[in-house]
Amino acid sequence: MSKTMQINPPQGFKFQSVDQSSGAINLVEIPKDIKERITNLNDVIRENGKTEEEFRESCKGLEPDEVAYKMIKEIVKAFNEGWVPDWTNSNEGKYYPWFKMGSPSGGSVSYGDCDRWYTGSCVGSRLCFKSADLAKHAGQLFESIYKDFLTV
Repeated sequence: MSKTMQINPPQGFKFQSVDQSSGAINLVEIPKDIKERITNLNDVIRENGKTEEEFRESCKGLEPDEVAYKMIKEIVKAFNEGWVPDWTNSNEGKYYPWFKMGSPSGGSVSYGDCDRWYTGSCVGSRLCFKSADLAKHAGQLFESIYKDFLTV
């Protein structure tokens, strides 16, 4: 007869494995830095307190670019760890990944000007990060999702 017991690991730790011969439970410390805690989309979903099944269910019937948009919203939410941009504060930095996408045949659009600086943003405010480092990291880690969002 087998018995099951639910054990919650101490805060800051997660289960790694159970030694079948001794029954010992092996724990590992959860990295404190968000860039270490998130390495894939499942980590993002878990970080936001959802299950993979809940997220998958919320994407049913959506077009690929809509699914990518939902994924990016989840990515931004997880990496920002509760930070919300203050759009009334122009001194507060707000960052998003920037991609240079184009085909070798010259199908991309670009803009250049040599005598003045110009910047513009075509990204929704809910998609910005609290730091340039996080924007770059998330953009590199989830490049394929951003590509689906921007090009599909």
